[in-house]
Amino acid sequence: MTDSSPLRARGSLIDALSSTVDRGGHGLKHTPPLLSRVLEEGAWQEFETVRGEVVQHTDFVDFVTTPPLKGLGATVDLVRRMVADDPTALDLLDRALGGEKTSRDPDPHSSEATPPSAKQAAALRRLQKDAPELHARVLAGELSAHAAMVQGGFRARTISVPVSKPESAARALRRNLKPEELAHLIKLLSEEEPAE
Repeated sequence: MTDSSPLRARGSLIDALSSTVDRGGHGLKHTPPLLSRVLEEGAWQEFETVRGEVVQHTDFVDFVTTPPLKGLGATVDLVRRMVADDPTALDLLDRALGGEKTSRDPDPHSSEATPPSAKQAAALRRLQKDAPELHARVLAGELSAHAAMVQGGFRARTISVPVSKPESAARALRRNLKPEELAHLIKLLSEEEPAE
């Protein structure tokens, strides 16, 4: 086979992706576009290594966890973290994984300890299923996944309120609540807490 063969070209792409994953933080800017290409082209399913071996995978997780040169020699969690800020790569990764949670993907509605990439992947899955137009806007870079989830009614809009200064908390609430919501809040705050 020559260097121009499709399998060798795929192998070169896999080798480049494996190198960026291996470099960790130093390869962050290159990993999302490389992973996107590998997934869009299906290069991970069959390729030729630099040693001339033809490698075939039917399961993407096997491809990720198989040591180089036949795979990436990484974990799905690492790859997910490396593409967490790229909605397109994250969406393609999620599709390659079949939309299934990996062992470290907690319930998207659980605590703040949920890794951001797992939260974003869960949001992208929900948007793709229930709000495809918002999903498309996230992939186009028009909205963040969180903003799309809020806009679609899948997450409540939240704000940060400084608690050390009541005046600052009041200003933040006035800026973000409608007058009737403020009146209801004032009523709730003036009521006594029931004894436990």
